[in-house]
Amino acid sequence: MRYLYSALFYLLLPAVLLRMLWRSRRAPAYRRRLGERFGVFPGLQGNSQPVIWIHAASVGETQAARPLIEDLQERFPEARLVVTTTTPTGSALVRGLFGDAVFHVYCPWDLPGAVRRFLRRVQPRVLVLMETELWPNLLHHSRRQGCRVLLANARMSQRSARGYARFGRLTRQMLADLDLAACQSAEDAARLVDLGLDPGRAAVTGSLKFDFALDAQLQSLAAHLRAQLNRPVLLGASTHPGEEAVILEAFRSARTVVPDLLCLLVPRHPERFNEVDGLCRAAGFVVVRRSSGIAVQATDDILLGDTMGELRLFCGVASLCVVGGSFIPHGGQNPLEAAAWGVPLLCGPHMFNFSEITRLLLAGGGMQQLAGGAELAPCVRGLLQDSVRCQAMGSAALAVVAANRGARERIVAMVAGLLPGH
Repeated sequence: MRYLYSALFYLLLPAVLLRMLWRSRRAPAYRRRLGERFGVFPGLQGNSQPVIWIHAASVGETQAARPLIEDLQERFPEARLVVTTTTPTGSALVRGLFGDAVFHVYCPWDLPGAVRRFLRRVQPRVLVLMETELWPNLLHHSRRQGCRVLLANARMSQRSARGYARFGRLTRQMLADLDLAACQSAEDAARLVDLGLDPGRAAVTGSLKFDFALDAQLQSLAAHLRAQLNRPVLLGASTHPGEEAVILEAFRSARTVVPDLLCLLVPRHPERFNEVDGLCRAAGFVVVRRSSGIAVQATDDILLGDTMGELRLFCGVASLCVVGGSFIPHGGQNPLEAAAWGVPLLCGPHMFNFSEITRLLLAGGGMQQLAGGAELAPCVRGLLQDSVRCQAMGSAALAVVAANRGARERIVAMVAGLLPGH
């Protein structure tokens, strides 16, 4: 099955390259550093340190991996950390967070030759894959070289499990190449076992997404921005196409009862910043872009978060947060960055990528889930009028975050068990 998969990938490679070029019209970074996608880059020349390779696909996985990477740096100072991503936004975040403290390149495409070239240049002892980054050739050739493999922060939604089950034989081969899977929940572990993972290799560790800290510098920046705005803020966090219009409608409705309300919109993908700017202006709103450096005035309606890596800061000034990716069948975005600030949360019906986190926040009272976009406007209006309820929801969200920390310590211990000599 892996041979058939590889043959199909090679056949589709021209289409993959064309898609990269197409995406680069809006995001030029997609056509840069293409050699890295084929495993061609200056390797770790003369490196004698044991290498721990962490692969995080994009921004969300990189943010989740951040506390783990920081702990690995502290626990294994003798090791060289290699961090790969697949998207330019993930790449920019890695470089912004860690600079030269880690070796960063793009992850090779899952072609046998590209993966083998990458492995020759890096020589990893342990590979930590974040969440559901299961790739047949990457797993096969890593294990063939003697690299131990840990699937960290593993999640498997019902929808994803159905997709993997359609390719049962290939999925079983991939799962057989895992040494361990650190699962976010018992349900995730059970689905992986049903797909073919050895039950003895599955452990429930909780989610790394609970384990980030709001450091003193970030809190200071948030306090400064909060004082500068000096207004209640409706945050649309990591929004996708079709969601901004729903949030803008809710914003317009809420302003009938909270006239000085500011809407802070943060689109999920940078290539949509101009599109969302135009959408807001076409709806009659006065927009200021964060990247302009211009201070928000009392006459401004929308602050467009068109900068990279500032969502966590924006969460720190929000009065109420609407979770993006949840009002379309995308599966939601991470709600915990707002929850950690004690911000009440609203989401749509599609949170299947964060099912356990959503369950905990709903049960704890920190989040309200709506059946669809039509319910958002009255809900936002009602919550912003009820400061007591907003405060109670925010406190409940913060309590859920505090009660579920600890995954990174468990996962670091698992890495230590896989790393020779520890």
